[in-house]
Amino acid sequence: MTRRIVPVIMAGGKGTRLWPLSRSAAPKQFMQFVNDYTLFQSTLLRVSDQTVYEPAVVITNESFHVLVTEQAREMGVALSAIVLEPVPRNTAAAVAAAALVISRLFKEDRTIHVLASDHDINVDDSYHEAHLIARLEAADGKLATFGITPTEPATGYGYIEVGEALASGAYKVSRFVEKPAFKNALEMLSAGGFYWNSGIFMFSLSTVLVEIAEHAPEVLKAVNLAMSKSVADHDCVLLDTDAFERCPDISFDYAVMEKTSRAVVVPSAFAWSDLGSWDAVWKTGRHDENHNVASAHTTLTDTRNSLIMTQGAHLAVHGLEGIAVIASEDAVYVGRLHDSQNVRKVVNLLAAAPETARLTELHPTTCRPWGDCTTILNGEHFQVRRITVRPGKRLSLQRHRHRCEHWIVIKGTAEVTIANRVQILNENESVCVATGEEHRLANPGNTVTELIEIQTGSYLGDDDIVRASDGVERVE
Repeated sequence: MTRRIVPVIMAGGKGTRLWPLSRSAAPKQFMQFVNDYTLFQSTLLRVSDQTVYEPAVVITNESFHVLVTEQAREMGVALSAIVLEPVPRNTAAAVAAAALVISRLFKEDRTIHVLASDHDINVDDSYHEAHLIARLEAADGKLATFGITPTEPATGYGYIEVGEALASGAYKVSRFVEKPAFKNALEMLSAGGFYWNSGIFMFSLSTVLVEIAEHAPEVLKAVNLAMSKSVADHDCVLLDTDAFERCPDISFDYAVMEKTSRAVVVPSAFAWSDLGSWDAVWKTGRHDENHNVASAHTTLTDTRNSLIMTQGAHLAVHGLEGIAVIASEDAVYVGRLHDSQNVRKVVNLLAAAPETARLTELHPTTCRPWGDCTTILNGEHFQVRRITVRPGKRLSLQRHRHRCEHWIVIKGTAEVTIANRVQILNENESVCVATGEEHRLANPGNTVTELIEIQTGSYLGDDDIVRASDGVERVE
């Protein structure tokens, strides 16, 4: 019986090129752009065939633990492991960490399929054909990368030039080309034999460990140490911070693929995008008769070739062409669609100013292990939030030094503990938690509990929380 492939999903990026919907604390892989699922969830679906794949190993930033766990739970998808990076150290470290975790989990050689969590991919016959070729090359001791058939002289992607043809349909890699100027990209398309570098790989566990040891020994040494000092909790592995910080910050392409003699490229004709700009989102979206891509809660008149998306207020757009208008809960971006790669300049300006830096980091709604929390209104000495708690979940036992909290249940049932007194609140009932009182909120029911929380006091920061040591899982 053929051993199932182990998928490795890299989900640690903190990209800001799709601001304001993508933020450093909730980046694009965890956002919904092109279908009913987030990009991460769509990636999980691509490797969900249990006749082909083992449950995935996810490599992500420590701060994204809750997002990974909850989005996998929503899909009903089991994971083999979640590897948490305490600091970002690029894809060479991520691949090395995944390989070491897989060697622990399976105790035998396996084929590994490395995927990015933020790509939009059309799974068709050409996808399955490329997948089969890559598997054959991986079984032959090669490091296979998927080269996407270019459809335009794109300057936002790296390129791979092919060399000698192999019997499987793959090619030896001749060279990697960094993101080119437009003139050079046009020349490569005219010459032929060049493919977009997708950052998707297939290789065996034994091969990749040998190649990393040979070409990137400092990476393997640091990751090995971080793994040996890691903290494991169920299916979660938290790498040691001090050891992992010593790892070189280097990509897997540069560290291994550009140096190894075992690199092959599999030409891949399936539709692919890394969704690296709003222009890329527009290209992959569903166009109306005026070539617009628009989300729900939008009204367009006399507008063409534009991208209009909102997560907040209804957007009405008139008389524009080639424009991106993107509205989140608390910010709006407007710019020329073809120039949307430069949204990073806007983000850098916002991040540099104390009064706007938060707009690049957090959404008003944040995901928590027990549900989510949305900031509705901020003012001097008060704050209003909407809190949802999933069935059977509870918040930590805690108290506040500088604020009191008023809770009003608007949906479901809440179990409230205040100073060892437990009471049940139903819809339209409320309670006040005084400053300094130890308290806890829980949902004892079978449906989601929703509350409005009004905070009042001299200081309302999230660090005004003194928690009891109660063993409740949380990332807050």
